[in-house]
Amino acid sequence: MTRTIASVAAGVATAAACVLTPLSAPAEVAAFDLAGPRLTVTVTRAGVTLPIAQVPDLAAGDEMLVRADLPADQSAHYLLVVGFLRGATNPPPKKWFFRAETWKKKQRDLRIKVPAGAQQAIAFLAPETGGDFGTLTGAVRGRPGAFVRASQDLNQAALDRARLDAYVTGVNRRDAEGGTRLEEASPALARSLAIQLKAECLTRPAELQAGCLTGGREALVLSDGHSSTMAEALTGTPTDLAFQLSATPQGGAGYYSPYIGVIRDVARILGAFRTASYQYIPALNTHDGDRLALLLNAAPSFNRPQSVIVAALPPVGPASLPPLRATSPAVAQCLARPGLVLPVEGAPLIYATRYARDMALRVAGRDGREVDLPVVADAERGGFVVREPVPRSIAFEQELTGRLHGRWGFTPFDGPRFRLQSPQDGTWRAGDETTLVAGRDNAVELTGAASACIEAMELRLPGGGVRAVTWEARGANRVSAKLPLADVPPGAVTLRIGRYGAADPIDLPLRAYTEAGRIDGLTLHAGDRAGTLAGARLDTVASLTVEGTVFTPGALARVDGGDRLTMTAAAPLSLAAGETRSATVTLTDGRTVATRLRVAPARPAATLLTRSVTPASPPTPVSITLPEGVVAAGDRLTFSFRATGTTRFTAADRIELGSDDASATVAVTLQDAQVGVAAITPATALGASAAGPLRFRPVQGDIAGDWQPLATLVREPTLTALACSEVCTLTGRNLFLLAGVADRMVPEGFTGDRLTFSPPPRGGPVPVHLRDAPEAAATLSLPPTGATP
Repeated sequence: MTRTIASVAAGVATAAACVLTPLSAPAEVAAFDLAGPRLTVTVTRAGVTLPIAQVPDLAAGDEMLVRADLPADQSAHYLLVVGFLRGATNPPPKKWFFRAETWKKKQRDLRIKVPAGAQQAIAFLAPETGGDFGTLTGAVRGRPGAFVRASQDLNQAALDRARLDAYVTGVNRRDAEGGTRLEEASPALARSLAIQLKAECLTRPAELQAGCLTGGREALVLSDGHSSTMAEALTGTPTDLAFQLSATPQGGAGYYSPYIGVIRDVARILGAFRTASYQYIPALNTHDGDRLALLLNAAPSFNRPQSVIVAALPPVGPASLPPLRATSPAVAQCLARPGLVLPVEGAPLIYATRYARDMALRVAGRDGREVDLPVVADAERGGFVVREPVPRSIAFEQELTGRLHGRWGFTPFDGPRFRLQSPQDGTWRAGDETTLVAGRDNAVELTGAASACIEAMELRLPGGGVRAVTWEARGANRVSAKLPLADVPPGAVTLRIGRYGAADPIDLPLRAYTEAGRIDGLTLHAGDRAGTLAGARLDTVASLTVEGTVFTPGALARVDGGDRLTMTAAAPLSLAAGETRSATVTLTDGRTVATRLRVAPARPAATLLTRSVTPASPPTPVSITLPEGVVAAGDRLTFSFRATGTTRFTAADRIELGSDDASATVAVTLQDAQVGVAAITPATALGASAAGPLRFRPVQGDIAGDWQPLATLVREPTLTALACSEVCTLTGRNLFLLAGVADRMVPEGFTGDRLTFSPPPRGGPVPVHLRDAPEAAATLSLPPTGATP
């Protein structure tokens, strides 16, 4: 049979042209949802036989058993051919191709040894024509590069499809359970499997969420790094062509996922081999033990041109081990905790395939003997789950390290290490200076052994009542607990501490005391409405009265062993610094207590005069114009202020600058006793993450004035290019600092380096919304028409 085979370059060019052609309908990529034939495949290496579902890679010398599982009433005769390739530019020898006539029971099994030097393996199911074997091997040997690429891309697509199937299965399982499990599980599944989560689906009614989350499935798959690295390492050829093209505007501006890009590429490459007699159609592998179920995206033809099914087998070469990392390596976990989860990241294929096997957590006992605890990957929980309880017959040190290990196919590998704790026989105790006060919640610091192994705490009251206690680990041997004593009378209480892996809880006896009330007096700065009442048990204060002016209580704080209670009046008192007045405190039980009011010197006060901003660097071709009152964190802000009231500035005074999360002292240059000037670079003084309202206040000695608004502080992305035609493309770094550009909203946690949006009418300024100040009217100027980055 004669045939004409296009060159490899023409095949790849055809694939690239198809991806680059603007397509409005993603339906051109047919889904692999047509069930094809099955293959049974096992691989034996060094005396160990594994089903194909556990084999991520082949090696020279491996013994393979390959069989086509066709139905007993199969009428069309298929020739099963398995061939090996050794790169795009090195045709394989004829002896690297093996055949089985599947319609003959005694000849349908292929027993093959992987030849030395092979890099790829590929299987064909071809209709029997008489010259089919020679024609097929001739096609592969004549143009090996196209089949190398097809093998590589089919393997990549199968790995992506496995992650997608695992995600869809997990979503459907949780949806069947009902309740809120789907809302909790879908983000975790998406993170573990590197799937693009449609967050808007979780806002829909519960009965519509699963369908929304799994709709448009092929576009959900993201490049996970590990599978592409595997393909590159095992085949020696690049895998990122479709990935790159799918992210271009011509390729759909990211609409097509890598999975779609790969299957488009394969279809076009194999399409270049179509002749009057044969057409090649790709098959996608799904694993189930030793079975390879072949999924087709085109119906096979038994008329001319007849269809040859092409399926990829695992690549040949050294194993690319999963790049597992511990998600929180510094956080200790309790080894005795039932269902202990070892959180990992970096390798979604551990959840989507069965390549990882014999996985275990290896820990050493106190006697040095190592113990392997079997673990299983759980995508919803984000790591490996210890399947069996820790044997109680083995004693462990309080602090120990566990190591994840197992096999990736045939290859042993060690995973990350985890910091672990084991419950000990010692006790927990409160500090010697701990004094519990009845009638309020009490924070207590506890010390003991293995804080990660605390399972629960409860407070047992004198009358037999039980209350749950919240706590937080403060280290390996320290815990901060909050005891609920708000309406508990004085007396003995017991803090019960339950621990994972320990049969008996620890009972810690405590006593709650009545704190003697004490009123030390009210201090008020001249001109202020609010002052500070000092004493003890100030939670019982209902009000304070001075010459007919009533002060009401506000925030209560505990300072240096006593209480400090803010008391506020409706209007300031007309009293000068140094004066004192008698005052009456009314308690919540109706009793009254006499005390004194002391008037301290007035606090310093100032108002903003002017401000100016000096950019940190010269203007760039692409920059954001900020409105008045909004300052970039990296720019230098200079402002002046004027003293108000009785305030006069001296050289010893200073200005304090603050945001919501940080504060700093600014040097002041005085114009005179009433006007001063200060300058600061907020990012340097307050930290690179400072953002939001920026305030200042004068400080004289240890007395600070009221905060005054200064500006709104924002962080800006680094913009490198802006090009517009029908759409605009903005390129830069840290684009997650943008909340929106024109009609494009930027999702939270955005990690890309480019955004596309529609240009405004008539080429006017583009409205920009910064995440730190979304209401600020910032703008971005468009480049001249026709300009390029």
